Amino acid sequence: MKIIVMGQQAFGKDALAKILESDADEVVAVYCEPDREGKPADPIKVFAEEQGITVHQPANFDDAGTLATLKSHDADLMVMAFVNVFVPEAARDTPKHGSICFHPSLLPLHRGPSAVNWPIIMGADKSGFSWFYPSDGLDEGDSLMQWECPIGPDDTVIDLYFKKIYPAAVDSVPQVVDAFRNGNPPRIVPDEAQATYERRCTKNHARIDWHRPVKQVYDLIRGTNPAPGAWTTLAGAEVGLFDCARVPGDGVSGKVVSVTEDGVAVQCVGGRILLKRVRPKGADKQLATDWAASAGVEKGTVLGN
Repeated sequence: MKIIVMGQQAFGKDALAKILESDADEVVAVYCEPDREGKPADPIKVFAEEQGITVHQPANFDDAGTLATLKSHDADLMVMAFVNVFVPEAARDTPKHGSICFHPSLLPLHRGPSAVNWPIIMGADKSGFSWFYPSDGLDEGDSLMQWECPIGPDDTVIDLYFKKIYPAAVDSVPQVVDAFRNGNPPRIVPDEAQATYERRCTKNHARIDWHRPVKQVYDLIRGTNPAPGAWTTLAGAEVGLFDCARVPGDGVSGKVVSVTEDGVAVQCVGGRILLKRVRPKGADKQLATDWAASAGVEKGTVLGN
């Protein structure tokens, strides 16, 4: 089949590489976002050009010339791997079999741009990914296939996405293409009563309130690790929070209860968070014990408001 790959960054590049492994398919073009001034070229662009594949970088798909160019490739399928721009129906339906799009959640759950963060933050015990037939709605449409994985009690965004979802999703690309090659690809109709929409997870969402239940605090830290990064304050100065552990213990929430070689233990409601790696504003990530020594953090120190 003749395929257009639309995507960006490492996932787009790896999805493209997976398709190129097949002798049965031809990638006729790659679409990615326009270059940004002062930023390195997108990995998918660099890789595609190395393979001699035509690359297009339109700012949008509303222009008649852009649509005409897309149509000129006479593609059978467009694989949309990690796409942040809106692609209207006129563009999506140009290939003979239309388009199929990747999303890192079990749709219709967690529609939106931070679909890996929110399940962890909300304390879910499973997630996964979907390949779906995109519509004009935000991550809306029937799914072609879904893959499910557990969220471990200590999983961070790195664990869930890069160690579980990412490799399985890349490996699934040939299955996605084969579903169209064989004809009559499946459609899984979403239960809209189960649909959730979440906004982009930002720094504003990642501020820690030490007076909340310890599980909620722990889930927020690991659900924003490494980005956007949970944070608190020490005497008004921001401190980013990364690797940590949930440990038992009672006391007054918001206060440091111990500083040991294992880390800095901070009391929450019903338990403690053992901080292991932090980043003071303007500094590099460092061991929490090193930060405590340099910042004068000790038992009784108050973090946050």
